[in-house]
Amino acid sequence: MTETPLKIGGVQLECRRLGPAVSEGPTLLLLHEGLGCVELWRNFPDELAARLPQCAVVAFSRQGYGRSDSIELPRPLDYKEREAVNVVPAVLDELGCNDVILVGHSDGATIAAYFAAEIADPRLRGVVLMSPYFVNEEKCVLSIERSLEAFEAGDLRDRLERYHGANVDCAFYGWCDAWLAPGFRDWSIADVLPKISVPVLILQGDDDPYGTIRQVEVARDRIEAPLEVIMLAGCGHFPFIEREAESLEAVTGFVNRTLKTLNGAAE
Repeated sequence: MTETPLKIGGVQLECRRLGPAVSEGPTLLLLHEGLGCVELWRNFPDELAARLPQCAVVAFSRQGYGRSDSIELPRPLDYKEREAVNVVPAVLDELGCNDVILVGHSDGATIAAYFAAEIADPRLRGVVLMSPYFVNEEKCVLSIERSLEAFEAGDLRDRLERYHGANVDCAFYGWCDAWLAPGFRDWSIADVLPKISVPVLILQGDDDPYGTIRQVEVARDRIEAPLEVIMLAGCGHFPFIEREAESLEAVTGFVNRTLKTLNGAAE
């Protein structure tokens, strides 16, 4: 395991790498949620690396999160799309990745899906989307409003500060203010999903306070590439924590099948 920051366009991003060097095999690039960072992946990267020793596992904190450089607020309402188009390709280049599978959670899943749809990157072999957003929902807005109340009047700020340090307000308001902006109510990336051409795995909890089965329905309706959906009963917004064993099994199986197909095509 190494913790060497990435430098992207003069911005320093916190980065954790496990397993072999990215030049030695496939890479799993983890893209965190709207309040996440490297540390908030908990044990998931380590467990993935243990189960997939042929893969490098890399997690980084986006600008404004964790120990990465801060960012000026407010974030633009298309901040996820901008991350997909401008940052993810630069991270892959800086890492020197060859074959890559994106593993995104929540906002990170949206970024992964948008990258797969809009960037014709020959390095991309598949995407794992945990608790993804393809369209905005009233349920999500209401949950974020409750998060705002917990941040300003409860203990959420203190809990997040342990992970984001000086970035805590930047991380929270950059996420919250964008999602609650009136201009964001009709946000959607559904129209680009048919452009995805690599295999997709979706993990969705049926008790997710930020999204409903509608996200899965949009994916099934729009994604034309091979698509696997695993619904997790009684699971909320964090499958890799709340259903760690099932999530690890699902992601490991998907990665192995995807790489087997890739290796077969290369022979």
